[in-house]
Amino acid sequence: MRLPGTRYQEPGWEEVRKLLGQCSLAALRGCDPARLRDPEARAALLDDYVDAASVQLHALRAGGRAQAAGNGYGDTVLELATDLLFELQARQGDWEAFCAAVAGETERDPAFWGAAGEGLLRKKVNDMYAQLRDKVDADNYQAACGRACSPNRMYAYRMLDTAYGELARLFAAWEQHRAQVGAILGRDIPAGIAPIEVRQLRSIADCRPEWILRWSETLQDFGGAPGPLHTRSKRFASLKTSPDKIGAMLREIGEYEALSANRDQDWLQDLDDASVWVEDYWRVIQESQEAAIPGPDRILEAAQDALDVAEPALDESPAPAVVDPAWPALALSVSLPPGFMEAAGQPAGALGPAERLLAQDGVPVRLAVYAKLLGPGDESYPDGWRDPATGELPTMQQLAALARVSLPTLRKRRDAAIARLEAALGRSTARPMASEVHEEADANG
Repeated sequence: MRLPGTRYQEPGWEEVRKLLGQCSLAALRGCDPARLRDPEARAALLDDYVDAASVQLHALRAGGRAQAAGNGYGDTVLELATDLLFELQARQGDWEAFCAAVAGETERDPAFWGAAGEGLLRKKVNDMYAQLRDKVDADNYQAACGRACSPNRMYAYRMLDTAYGELARLFAAWEQHRAQVGAILGRDIPAGIAPIEVRQLRSIADCRPEWILRWSETLQDFGGAPGPLHTRSKRFASLKTSPDKIGAMLREIGEYEALSANRDQDWLQDLDDASVWVEDYWRVIQESQEAAIPGPDRILEAAQDALDVAEPALDESPAPAVVDPAWPALALSVSLPPGFMEAAGQPAGALGPAERLLAQDGVPVRLAVYAKLLGPGDESYPDGWRDPATGELPTMQQLAALARVSLPTLRKRRDAAIARLEAALGRSTARPMASEVHEEADANG
């Protein structure tokens, strides 16, 4: 069973109890039993006992029992036993009760302190640590949840968890226990037909309070002794007539066990899987970069590069002005007049060689070429090409926005257009082309 803050309520407790019992017997053999009967000496005797038991625990630290898992949170049996041993020093009331019980047994039977009473002495030790365990876990539960919890309530949680385990065992073997299962479900179970409740009971959260009550009731007939909810003990008096409390406690156990189940996972396996995934990722990226065909993450980039360097088909006739409905809004977004694109794209007459070569690139690329070769403020530019605010050609940022491309893409297209001009006009550099460009600008002016 798991509950918030608890460490000693899981099956590993049995090994903790055995280890503490083994070390306690060895530590108590060297004690003077007369000191147990002297209230003045019990405090000093507790220190001696804790020191001696610690030595015994240290000697057994490498054993299989000491290194076994004590719970699902990673605590070993040795760690839990050591913590509980030192907790005893902070709760001397439990030690006082143990000393009084042992002193009483010694007075009734002087042989109790010898080998003949070793079994009963071990039981007294077990009872002391069982009470201490529930007190420690109840306090930690309160700290974790902020809800009141007594050691007796912690004991009730454990009883319900044990009862669920017995119910699950009976339901799994319902054919062998058909009469008792029928009594628990409150109806007769036909032979060969599994009750639906057998399939519904998947965890303690699915367990119903009435099943717990009926299971306890059936133990007198099928187990020979009354169940925990049907004894004369007042320990579970508040639960005997409160199925709703039983249901709430069962759900709480189930919900926290489901919540904490991931602590049982070996997260190192996830770490290894993550490392392998990263290695595979970089291997795929490298192969993609080295391959003749670009990988999926570079397809768009490769397609864009192809468009940037593609040479447009030449057309000797003037290209008609195409009016894009978005042009006015684009122009306004970069602080240009709404009719700027139409004015800058309207030819003034016959196209020269440079103008024909740039006709298919569009207005933004053409103006970017002129700005690169002649500068943004050349006197030959028509007024329709200029930004009224500056009297010069629009900036590259404005032209990129008009072309609806990024600034690096516009630069690529501009440089590709200049390279075509150089090749077509037989020039090795862009600067000797200024006269041809001037002629085109003058023609449009």
